[in-house]
Amino acid sequence: MGGAICYKIASKTAALRSGTVAWESWWKVPDVGLQPLRTRAPRSGMDGCPVHTLRDKLQRAKLRPTRQRIALGWLLFGKGDRHVTAETLYEEAIAIKTPISLATVYNTLHQFTDAGLLKEIAVDGSRTYFDTNISPHHHFLIEETNALVDIPDGLVTVSGLPKAPEGAEIAGVDVIVRIRRVAGRKGE
Repeated sequence: MGGAICYKIASKTAALRSGTVAWESWWKVPDVGLQPLRTRAPRSGMDGCPVHTLRDKLQRAKLRPTRQRIALGWLLFGKGDRHVTAETLYEEAIAIKTPISLATVYNTLHQFTDAGLLKEIAVDGSRTYFDTNISPHHHFLIEETNALVDIPDGLVTVSGLPKAPEGAEIAGVDVIVRIRRVAGRKGE
């Protein structure tokens, strides 16, 4: 029975993401004709349900799974590894009719970062991106679009780092390689 409830919630969430229903009307969406997101029976309880997986992820990070955190988490983690700014995530939330303020988006992104769910990447001190891929890796910054793209593992080698001052340790090294299209070289 728990699995059926999960199917209903996940199907309604799909309606939310498609923009066909507003967040405040979520529970009013009829379930007639909606198909489950998974085809095999759950091993136990809510295994495999995207909403419950997200709720569990937040709870393991010691974050209460509020309506706003679930909505933003769904947008962040439901699309694979990605790089977002607070402004782009806010626009996505508004597009699916989630009632949320830009301040709440900023606060939630920083809470997710503090909990280890996101990695914060500052570019030039003027633009901050949040990365859902928290493993150590480096980035290309495409100058024309200001988009970040992961550099495949093993293509950047960092060596010759100085020793950290006494009482400190190196927490990580983030390499951002700026790229732009070369004029006259289309298709290369």
